[in-house]
Amino acid sequence: MSFTQNLIAFVTIARKEIVRFMRIWSQTLLPPVITQSLYFIIFGAFIGSQVKDINGIKYMAFLVPGLVMMGVINASFANVVSSFFGNKFQRNIEELLVSPTPNWVIIAGFVAGGVLRGLIVGIIIFALSFLFVQPEITNIFLIFIFIFLTAVVFSLGGLINGILATKFDDVSIFPTFILTPLTYLGGVFYSIQSLPEVWQNVSKLNPVLYMINGFRYGFFGDKASDVNIWISLIMLAVSSIILYIICNTLLNKGTGLRS
Repeated sequence: MSFTQNLIAFVTIARKEIVRFMRIWSQTLLPPVITQSLYFIIFGAFIGSQVKDINGIKYMAFLVPGLVMMGVINASFANVVSSFFGNKFQRNIEELLVSPTPNWVIIAGFVAGGVLRGLIVGIIIFALSFLFVQPEITNIFLIFIFIFLTAVVFSLGGLINGILATKFDDVSIFPTFILTPLTYLGGVFYSIQSLPEVWQNVSKLNPVLYMINGFRYGFFGDKASDVNIWISLIMLAVSSIILYIICNTLLNKGTGLRS
């Protein structure tokens, strides 16, 4: 396929994904906003008022990057896994598989939808945070890089889950038993510096910690950093590449698709 044909295929898939989640915005965009609002009220306004500042940062302000990133992670993952598995279940995916569309275009199209939904959710939650606190911004470039790469990573993760899933229950297993614990233990509500040293080392095995930490660094700089910012960036970039390779390999082999 030529560049123009690949571009048309990509735009078609991405547009389909975007229209899908925008058509049901009350189910895809509204629930995370309501959930994060409750976190702001309960953990920020009620409990946060009794929690001391973290490295000179008000606890409510400290929560903002973590809650935004939590929304991005869940939205980008859920969008791709539900959409791809839905296509498998309805056997629409076979139309793509028999077409000359390259796998990288298929991956890019689904990931684009997940990334956009994740970014929209993140922006809405960030805007909502101004009702409670006005967070400072130190480096807007790092904020964008981290939120974008995180959305890419979890969109690719959602695609892998969608490819491997064989029934609807499989779609919820990974988010429930792996994604949610990693997110909650990734420093959304606390700094790992407050943990005993052994648990700080255990926490550093959690990849979500680096994503949230890097995103928070963009807001508050060094005073909110639990791990090295460059390690966080490298981990995100490497994770994106590895997950893309896995997705491409699974599509090439037809795992969960042709069998």
